[in-house]
Amino acid sequence: MTPNEKAKILSEALPYIKKFTKKIMVIKYGGNAMIDDKLKHSFAKDVVLLKLVGMHPIIVHGGGPQINKSLDLIGKKGQFHNGMRVTDKETMDVVYDVLNSINLEIVELIKEIGGNASSLSKKESLGFIKSKKLLASDNNLKKGTVDLGYVGEIESIDKKFINEFISNKSIPVIAPIGFGNDNQIYNINADVVAGKIAEVMSSEKLVLMTNTKGVLDKNKKLITGLAASEVDGLIKTGTLSGGMLPKIQSAIHAAKSNVNSVHIIDGRVEHALLLEILTDQGVGTLITSH
Repeated sequence: MTPNEKAKILSEALPYIKKFTKKIMVIKYGGNAMIDDKLKHSFAKDVVLLKLVGMHPIIVHGGGPQINKSLDLIGKKGQFHNGMRVTDKETMDVVYDVLNSINLEIVELIKEIGGNASSLSKKESLGFIKSKKLLASDNNLKKGTVDLGYVGEIESIDKKFINEFISNKSIPVIAPIGFGNDNQIYNINADVVAGKIAEVMSSEKLVLMTNTKGVLDKNKKLITGLAASEVDGLIKTGTLSGGMLPKIQSAIHAAKSNVNSVHIIDGRVEHALLLEILTDQGVGTLITSH
């Protein structure tokens, strides 16, 4: 690439930088981007750059592959119900340790690149996501619910707590763990946490990074735009299932709330975040409320 071509790309980003300065961007970080070293550094650089040009990124991370690997080491197989991890006490201990390790790794990576990040997932910080035990529905059971163990649903999020870190020019890094009035730690789906934080913080964008090109149709072709009204049909035909369900539901709920735009993007693409936020070239599916 010539110097002129590089300069042109930089100049094309200017309108987006101007449009999104001081805006909050909630980013769900997951999939291959968390495992591949090159993609890890690419992601960290993207986030630091967004912060440096005046935006306020908030990172919510998952840890599915790493949790599964740790469970395998103790001879335990991960179980899921509608994309939610069934979490008994032993699994919860593994989930908590793995998510904290990932959280600190992300914070350190951002700092190495020259950014400023803070872990919001230490035990003393957990209370900012208030949660309670999730009673999941199951159409196959007469009682209508299935016990997922220590899986939580969000009751409230302390907006002021998050804003303190943003005010201190720090990038909040959040693990999907909630704390209940029963003093119990709960495992919460990371897409759900990201969606709820985006709503509470009146985010400009919610960006969900995944291991596919975005939302795919039955022929595995990318759906570049998806409206809430189309989702039920895709679920009924089985086009949307498993781990994509909580992702889509969080995206739709955020789009119907006060989040301006919601994107499900391919985290396997290097600098996917910059492509989505600072260029016309989308790398995934745009979710709309209508």
